[in-house]
Amino acid sequence: MNSSFIKKLLSTDAGWGALALRVPVGIILAAHGAQKLFGWFGGYGLEGTGQWMASIGLAPGVLMAFLAGGAEFFGGLALVLGVLTRPAAVLNAITMVVAIFAVHFQNGFFMSNGGYEYALALLAATVSLALSGAGKLSVDQKLAS
Repeated sequence: MNSSFIKKLLSTDAGWGALALRVPVGIILAAHGAQKLFGWFGGYGLEGTGQWMASIGLAPGVLMAFLAGGAEFFGGLALVLGVLTRPAAVLNAITMVVAIFAVHFQNGFFMSNGGYEYALALLAATVSLALSGAGKLSVDQKLAS
């Protein structure tokens, strides 16, 4: 693969702000992914989440649960470590767009009514990280230098 493309993908001059954003957002996403994939933290696991996803029209449900859970869990871990931050952030931004329109939009804005407020905040954070890169104390920064 073109080394200049890889260097550009990993490069960042975002500083400490990206670190302050990516670590908590990564933890949140990884925890949500763990609920979907493994049933941790009160989640329903792959089967239960898959059944629910199929019931709202995201079929095949288990595959959709695996894709969403995998993006959140592994992408969240990638954000925490700052490794392949831009691809992980883009993948999670797409996941949040699907969550907003497939699950939350019809409930309005506010999270208290099941609305899209929280997913929108995660979408904004992941888009910001996709644009800025990992920032300080990241694997990406070490690999790019």
